[in-house]
Amino acid sequence: MLDADFFRRWMTATAEAVDREAERLTALDSPIGDADHGSNLQRGFAAVRAALEKEAPDTPGAVLILAGRQLISKVGGASGPLYGTLLRRTGKALGDAAEVSEEQLAEALRAGVSGVMTLGGAAPGDKTMVDALVPAVDALGDGFAAARAAAEEGAVATTPLLARKGRASYLGERSIGHQDPGATSSALLIAALVEAAAAEA
Repeated sequence: MLDADFFRRWMTATAEAVDREAERLTALDSPIGDADHGSNLQRGFAAVRAALEKEAPDTPGAVLILAGRQLISKVGGASGPLYGTLLRRTGKALGDAAEVSEEQLAEALRAGVSGVMTLGGAAPGDKTMVDALVPAVDALGDGFAAARAAAEEGAVATTPLLARKGRASYLGERSIGHQDPGATSSALLIAALVEAAAAEA
């Protein structure tokens, strides 16, 4: 079972991954976006980490709702509302339970991803974060490592796609050949689940 400590570790591991990969995320964003994806997420997840150290919510749902709120308030562009919606919807779906199973997390994340798709109007194949999140959620039943692999494959698979949503869609054919930064950062979020679980072992 996964408790609030696990979810705090997940958010901390995500913040550390974003710190490590911020330059790469911004480099991916440069040709097809505003060249600020890495720095924006870095600022947002630093705020998440600071808020969790200060407040220490005692349920998994409360951890994610607090994290989502921080991202919405601190991150500019589209990524703040999208990531904030993902985490807040997931947290709300988990409810007030003190512990949740991996299956419950998978179902809650599915609700979170659905919120992202509604907010952004994106579907799989549109070259967005959804292309990493949907396969990850589908694979979660086989464990965190399977979800991480599926998210990473989904992110890489955005490279040949034509962007249909977001800033990159303005470029039309020129968006082809670039890996989507949102899908890449989403894969980091899913990979951090593995780190959170390993830290518990």
